[in-house]
Amino acid sequence: MKDKAAAPARHPLSTLARAAAFAAERHQGQQRKDAARSPYISHPLAVVDVLVHEAGVTDVIVLCAALLHDVIEDTPTSPDELHAHFGAEIALVVMEVSDDKTLSTAQRKQLQIEHAPRLSTPARLVKLADKICNLRDMLHAPPMGWSTARRRAYFDWAGQVIDGLRGAHGGLEAIFDAIHARHRELAERD
Repeated sequence: MKDKAAAPARHPLSTLARAAAFAAERHQGQQRKDAARSPYISHPLAVVDVLVHEAGVTDVIVLCAALLHDVIEDTPTSPDELHAHFGAEIALVVMEVSDDKTLSTAQRKQLQIEHAPRLSTPARLVKLADKICNLRDMLHAPPMGWSTARRRAYFDWAGQVIDGLRGAHGGLEAIFDAIHARHRELAERD
């Protein structure tokens, strides 16, 4: 009796492509809060772009988690479903960066500050890139109806979260700091 040949391992880029397709399907019909009502999928794609092109991150687990970082919070996707589709490592990183939507906004924001120092390195990279993208959007295409004070409060809070992530990736931290400083310059002019 011949031994069955082991199934070939999936190429890491296959997993990345599946994560992109999964995120696009799950976020289908969702829009960003900017005036253009941009398709939501543009956000996770921007997070991956920051990781790859600005931070040099090529770890497929980190990149898949970046694509999927909002599916638990913003879609009906369950942690078990994410685990079944993408395995434990990716699902755990996504869970680390996901907020518990049963809590109030104030509680979720406070927990992000408190949990930041305890995140794994992959989760820290995703969180850093996510905040960079959010701050860029806040500067160039802010949510409709957000006052200057509300945007300023968001920048201040994001800075507190990032302070807990320091030491994960100096390049990403420098990018965040530059955007944060740019916001302060603009705020001082107002």
